[in-house]
Amino acid sequence: MFSLAKQKSRIQAESPGVLSTSTSAVLTFDSMPEVQVVGVGDPPEPYEPLRVLMPSPIGSVGVDLCGTVITGLVIVPDRKARAAYRPLHDLDESDVFDEIFGHLAEYFAGARRKLDLDFDLGPSGVTGFARRVLRETAKVSYGKTRTYSSLAEAAGRPDAYRQVLSILHENPIPILIPCHRVVTHKSGVGSFIAGEKKKRWLLDLERKSLDALEE
Repeated sequence: MFSLAKQKSRIQAESPGVLSTSTSAVLTFDSMPEVQVVGVGDPPEPYEPLRVLMPSPIGSVGVDLCGTVITGLVIVPDRKARAAYRPLHDLDESDVFDEIFGHLAEYFAGARRKLDLDFDLGPSGVTGFARRVLRETAKVSYGKTRTYSSLAEAAGRPDAYRQVLSILHENPIPILIPCHRVVTHKSGVGSFIAGEKKKRWLLDLERKSLDALEE
């Protein structure tokens, strides 16, 4: 079972220089902003999420949190963006943090097939056709794939294959909205927001996890 306290100890013991930060301030769940609900069609209100950097087999993963809701996820943020995140081991212990980052850690270990985490596209400002594409992408099951063309058709614009590709390259919440499961109809897996190598890794992880379940 995932424990933030154990994770902090492991990270600090095994990699004392990894995910370092210039401040030793400890963050608590109580300091996180509440989710702001806006009406349909209203522009998202400015807010400052809690940004956390966690380790994973495909590199560091930046997670934006508003309350208990994930509003953004970045696979391997660049050096400049990393400065906005707090390392996971700097967080105070909390059942909420244990659940969120525990579920993500279990997914990357091949031990969890349903993340069961809340997410919200509202703060990203995604609307219209792009939102429909991401909504259809979120329906793709663990270990399964769909093509860009079928996704375009499901979102109501069968000829918008290239636009679907562009939208998925801007997916604000990959993994939870599993754009790695959308592939080309030709040979190969197609491109990915975090690179083809990481896309193949994620697809292989899910395939091996399902194969182990059937044995």
